[in-house]
Amino acid sequence: MEAQRKSNGSNAIFIHKHHLCLHDLKMHNQHLRNIYLLKTNVPEYPQPEFHVSNLKHDTQQGGLLRIWKDEGFKDPHGGLKDPDSLSLVWWSLAVGPQEIQSAETRLLDKFYPNRMEKQAEKKPSYLDVIYPDLNKQESFLWKFATSPAFGEKSRFGSYRFTFPLKDVVTAYSQQFCSGAPPMIKVFKTSLYNQEVQYSVLVHSPAREKLFSEYPLLAYDDPNAVFTYRDGHFIWRSQAMCETHSWKLIQNPYKNQMEADSLCYESQFYVWDNVAIALHVEHGQVLKFDSDQLRENLKFCEPDRPTITPNFYFDHFENAKILVNQLWPDSDSLLEEEPSLELSFKALFLSMRKPKRIKDFTEV
Repeated sequence: MEAQRKSNGSNAIFIHKHHLCLHDLKMHNQHLRNIYLLKTNVPEYPQPEFHVSNLKHDTQQGGLLRIWKDEGFKDPHGGLKDPDSLSLVWWSLAVGPQEIQSAETRLLDKFYPNRMEKQAEKKPSYLDVIYPDLNKQESFLWKFATSPAFGEKSRFGSYRFTFPLKDVVTAYSQQFCSGAPPMIKVFKTSLYNQEVQYSVLVHSPAREKLFSEYPLLAYDDPNAVFTYRDGHFIWRSQAMCETHSWKLIQNPYKNQMEADSLCYESQFYVWDNVAIALHVEHGQVLKFDSDQLRENLKFCEPDRPTITPNFYFDHFENAKILVNQLWPDSDSLLEEEPSLELSFKALFLSMRKPKRIKDFTEV
């Protein structure tokens, strides 16, 4: 393993051909010298497994105009600004409320594999009638999703394209692989001041010689930080919180978990995420139908801090005007990416059904 420090003097470190878990990064921290990895006062937090079937690509107005003009995605710099001098189109995992809810169920089943059977065997009491939610497992995982990996805001620009993974892989296969499946490789682990990014490289089989040093992404590896199975990515997040304002509480007696609000100052720790780098040769474009581009486009408010300078971000009203000018035949107005909290409230309402109140004698 060789760590490469960024040449511009920043604290960024790249470890190519490996996806190092948090434990391994800590073991090598004497060479990496990351102060956040040294922290020992981090409250207990969950480490769930996310199954992800959507990708997102954030950009600012200049990028939006290029995507509209080209009807697709490319590296406008042709690799000149890439640390590895590769022409890449970068995407991130789009982890929404459904993915978080499913990950929560998997986490509970992992710790309490017989929880549903035990709950069914439990005899109801009068308290269950008066307080029907008393012993109900409350949703907790979304409260820990405080890192930019889950946020509705963007560090890169006001415009977010969200595509099904299947559509991206199919388009890449047809346009760059002559219909063959693309190669999916372990690219690198990037360690920044507070961020751990696991990068995956996607390239054409015809470019195997160029990328032969990179190992294939393992299929359904139960120990891997990131893997692939049955048309979706599996991300085993080890640091889903940027800001730790909650503590995970396990209740084996009830076969439940909950988020307990911290009574002291929030803690900050490293947070992890996954990036997908599609190798698109200089001058080439990963093309999509113009209507599909518009359909998958939403507006994002800027996150704090941003990577793209703040003056590149647009106001929502100006963004709606611009998008309407670019796609004048679209029947819908540009929508704003909803917050995770609002999305979960809508999800809970859709899952909640009115129940008939039983008489005590029915119990």
